[in-house]
Amino acid sequence: MKEPVDFIIENARIVTPEGTLDGASASIRQGRLYKIRDGFIGNGGARIDADGSWLLPGLIDMHSDALEKDIEPRPNAFFPLDIVLYELDKKLAACGVTTIYHSISFAEDEIGVRSNRMAAGIISTIRDRAERLHVRTRVHARFEITDGAAMPELESLLENGKIQLLSLMDHSPGQGQFREVVSFRNYYQAVYGKTDEEIRAIIDRKRKARSHVKANIERIVQSCRRFGVPMASHDDDCRDKIEWLCEQGIGITEFPVNLDALRAAREKGLYVCLGAPNIVRGNSQARNLSARDAIMEGCGDILCSDYAPMSILHAVFMLDGLGILPLHRAVNMASLLPARSLGIAGETGSLEEGKAADLVLVRNDGGIHRVQKTYIGGREIFRHA
Repeated sequence: MKEPVDFIIENARIVTPEGTLDGASASIRQGRLYKIRDGFIGNGGARIDADGSWLLPGLIDMHSDALEKDIEPRPNAFFPLDIVLYELDKKLAACGVTTIYHSISFAEDEIGVRSNRMAAGIISTIRDRAERLHVRTRVHARFEITDGAAMPELESLLENGKIQLLSLMDHSPGQGQFREVVSFRNYYQAVYGKTDEEIRAIIDRKRKARSHVKANIERIVQSCRRFGVPMASHDDDCRDKIEWLCEQGIGITEFPVNLDALRAAREKGLYVCLGAPNIVRGNSQARNLSARDAIMEGCGDILCSDYAPMSILHAVFMLDGLGILPLHRAVNMASLLPARSLGIAGETGSLEEGKAADLVLVRNDGGIHRVQKTYIGGREIFRHA
């Protein structure tokens, strides 16, 4: 790969962790942010006139199911993984995402691609292809805690450095996202085309496996600690669960489903990850907690795409436009705070001198915010026509 060229972006609205600098310039040298200044910067290579566009840090998406959705866009219609990886890589760059944590689920015989053997194969392929992708590509393994059979695969992948984030999830009806069996059934029938008989079989397996859940969790938590992999929990629904996360050293809660869990997470200092689609659409797909309400409560830290890569950028500007957060704080939710929660903030996640030049140039085009250019390590990887 060629060395990045030095250049200056000038006449930009540069969004830093503390605020926005209007009419400012950023100098990039050897792939890193060298200077950020009000006004113009002198010598430093080629010059790019931003013409008043926003310059943001590259977005960091710590939870995205888009890869699973693109592999199997319809029930039992599968596309080759190599094609999906390369095409999704382009889509992510066009959405301003510069670091992606592909969420791969270990939930044997549950839905679509969520089988242990397929999940492990997907992760191995991602790691094999990562150097040929433009976006910084990492793996978020999601472990369904009723699936003890996944443990050997997960432990092997952790030991070999193929997982950079692991989350615990429990989709058993009666708690979490699915507080009632009917909501579980409706979701799996609508999204994954499951029959009543298939849904009953899934529920029966989960109920029979409940006696092993505690041992499964203890074992996987120990493995993550041993290999220094950060952990998250999914769809937490009460204060007791949040307190248990703290006891286990789990620092992130994803999509808490009610205000009780949300407020407990804030009190305990956990990072709270919310879905950007929830912000853009104005409500939760599962009719759980509104992400806008959570942020207005002062309880949201991180935005992720969940299932829609396009949503993060629009959620950021929507939070500003609705007066919920000033732009720089909304941007921090999509860049600096996920970077901190994942231990990569020393390298990327904000426009600060010395960090990697992971940049997104954004223009307001008739009320819609559109990515004009995306850079990773000072290299342009996307340009709007």
